[in-house]
Amino acid sequence: MMVTPLYAGLLVLLFIMLSFRVIHSRRGRKISLGDGGNPAMLRVIRGHANFVEYVPLALLLMVILEISRFSIYALHALGILLVVGRLLHGYALSFAEHSRFGRTVGAALTIIVLLVEAVLCLYQAFLAHSVWFRIQ
Repeated sequence: MMVTPLYAGLLVLLFIMLSFRVIHSRRGRKISLGDGGNPAMLRVIRGHANFVEYVPLALLLMVILEISRFSIYALHALGILLVVGRLLHGYALSFAEHSRFGRTVGAALTIIVLLVEAVLCLYQAFLAHSVWFRIQ
């Protein structure tokens, strides 16, 4: 595997940055657990949590596609879109007070990546099954 580890590594760095942002925000606001009723803290927490909710599935689908020898160019395109989407979304929620553009575009790119990966995985499964049925 050549492609997925690159994007997994980049995304883990972003995850760590978002994690430190939560830690820093908690310390600065003296909030040990939860959001303390602070809307800004809630945004930072949601920026981190949203990353955790979407990125593992996107990377899992990417690994499946890479193992099935899907085009590395398509995988790179998906990886770039995912990283850009997560950067925009993470910045919008964790570092900016009001960034509708980053949040909207970041979420849209992430959903597009997941949708394309899902369709490509289904396509790969269909091809594998059609070959299997021809052999039988």
